[in-house]
Parts: sequence; C-alpha cells; structure tokens
Amino acid sequence: MPEEVLVEVSNLSKKFCKDLKKSLWYGVKDVVGGTFGKAPSLELRKDEFWALKNINFTLKRGECLGLIGHNGAGKSTLLRILNGLLKPDAGSVTMRGKVGALIELGAGFNPILTGRENIFNNGAVLGFSKQEIDDKLEEIIDFAEIREFIEMPVRNYSSGMRVRLGFAIAAQLEPDILIIDEVLAVGDASFRAKSFNRMVDLSSKTAMIFVTHSMPQAGRICTRGILMKKGLVMKDDEIGNVIQDYLVTQKTRFSNFVGLYKLENFSCSLNKQEINYGEDLSVSLKFKMPPEINKFLIHYSVYDQELRSIYQAFSILTEEVYINKNEIFDINFVIKNLDLINGKYTLNIGFIENDLRGRNICRYDAIEEFVVINAEVNSFSSILKKTVWHNKRILG
Repeated sequence: MPEEVLVEVSNLSKKFCKDLKKSLWYGVKDVVGGTFGKAPSLELRKDEFWALKNINFTLKRGECLGLIGHNGAGKSTLLRILNGLLKPDAGSVTMRGKVGALIELGAGFNPILTGRENIFNNGAVLGFSKQEIDDKLEEIIDFAEIREFIEMPVRNYSSGMRVRLGFAIAAQLEPDILIIDEVLAVGDASFRAKSFNRMVDLSSKTAMIFVTHSMPQAGRICTRGILMKKGLVMKDDEIGNVIQDYLVTQKTRFSNFVGLYKLENFSCSLNKQEINYGEDLSVSLKFKMPPEINKFLIHYSVYDQELRSIYQAFSILTEEVYINKNEIFDINFVIKNLDLINGKYTLNIGFIENDLRGRNICRYDAIEEFVVINAEVNSFSSILKKTVWHNKRILG
C-alpha cells in the first residue's frame, strides 16, 4: 500500500524547564494532578519554555522526511517523542507498524550482553519474531562489519562499532518506520556511504524520518522536508524548497563582518555564480584600507554547505604583500581548475596586517556564493599552488 499513512502527528507540543529543581517540582505536581484526573496545564510556568509547539504532519510509506534546522530547533526532542522516549504535554502521535530508531549512541543495547544477544534483544523490541531475526542475522553481522567481535560484550565496543551494529539491526530488519538522528556521523566515511545507500534502498518500503545538518545528504535521501526553528515548523514542503530556505538562514547567520577595522567601499564579486567542474573562478575585490594599516595580506577560504573549509590560500604565497598608500585597491585573483564535487559553496575573505603582530584586520564571512555542477570525480586538490593574483590600484 504505497499510500498507507504510517505516522500521524497532531498538535504536538512539549515544554521543558530551565531549572532542575523547579522541573522536578512541576513533575511531581503534574503526576499528582494526573492521579486525580486533572489535565496538565498548557500555560508556561516560571522558567518553562516550549521545545515543540503545535507540530502537525503525516508520513506515508515510501516517503522520507528530513528534519532540518539549527541546534536547539527541537528536532531531537521530536524524535524522542516519536520513539516513545518522551511523553508530549499536548497533542498526539500515531505510529502504525514496527518502528526502528537510531537516535542515541548505544541506546537500546545491554552493555553486558554480546553483540549477537543484543541483535535478538533489539529485534524482539522492534516486534520481530526469533525466526525473522534468525533469517536476517548473518546479513546484520556482515553489514555491521563486526563478525570477529560479535561474541564480545557491547560495553567493549567502540562508538563506531555500536553505531554500525545499531544501524545494521534497524536497516536490515526493515521496520515499517525508520527514525535516524545524526548519530550516523560517528561512523567512518565508508560505512556512512554504505548506510546512505541502504537508506535509499529502503526509502520505497518504509516511512523514514531523518535528521541531518548535511544538505547534500538530505537532498539525496529525503522526498520532503520540515524546517524547524525554536520548536516551530517554519516550512513543510518538497525537500529542495526546504533546503533552499535553510541555506538562506545559514547565509544570514554567517554572512557577517568580523574585525578591528571596517574597509571603506568594500565590494566582492565573482565572474560567475555557476561553475563547471574544473573551470576557473575569478574573484574581484575593491576597497579602501584604513590609513592606520601600513602593509597587509589577503586570505580567502571556500566553505561547503556544512561550513567546512575546503580551499584556502594567502596572497603572500605568491609574494603579494600590499602597501597601503591611501588608494582604492582593485584586486583580482583566479582560483584555477576548481575541482569540487557538485554543490553550493561560500567564499570568505580576510585581511591580515603584515607586521610583527600579524593582527586580523577584518574578515567578511560568506560574502559570495557559487554552485559547482557537472562534477564527475570526487577529488579535492591543494589550492595553495593554483591561485593567480592580479593587482591594479586606482588613485583615490
């Protein structure tokens, strides 16, 4: 039944208290009130806040929902409620079928039992029979890549081994609903790649909920997305539209000025916003340096969507040290043979004083964006020897 609705969330709300003692006191009052049939209050008490507020969505078999948002948006709280680890203060959650979840490292494992025994324990909790688990046992062990350690107590497993075993159980038993948090990020690169391929295979058979800060991963796996902010749903739409809105918030969040001095008439432009794999990217800068600065260097870095530095270079590497003569600087540099994988990237520009102190004059984060397309290989080359600097000064 491809249109079968497996997850229904209606007006879901959850509040927490910032103060531990008050939280315990409020909990006691709510339990006592519940004993006498009194409904819990939906008004916020002192030091309480809404971690989730009026969340509504449905999820069908064959859909993969990506939960996207900054830290503290409420994503993990929502997953814990869906998995039954937390009780909501208002609203309802309906889950139809067997639910597999990987939302906390080592959650659900008995540390004194072996890996094999934990497979049967976890499978039973998911609702599978011993025969069903037996039929999948060898596939689980092979997928987790822990055959030589399968008879060892789980408490002796590394974090990566526990992640591999937890995901293998949840994925190979093929539950109706699969919930995965960013705990997968703990695994090594090869296992993450294998896990994502497995999730793609399962996407037509299950209803999947996936939390990630990686937009390439979300775009590859998810069909829908929910953008969350401070416990609220800001957007529920096709995954591409949700990713676009999230990246706008990222740019707003990180596109800023940092430094001791602000440059006059600063501008930065690219020769193109869409770059084919292997093409050159030209960057043009115009600015006037404060008179207090005598000599300076320029530094740039390229960040991917997960805000990791991919490329960077200093002008001094090509013997470019700039002398300030109260002029307007017109500086161009070319990043040769841009060999990045497909995706969106941001450019950051920094200025450093060339003296004994080496102070950071200022930095402009996420000042420009560009997209790489038509990449056929997955390579990253050193940019330090591939940047060509050109300079022209215009008298002010």
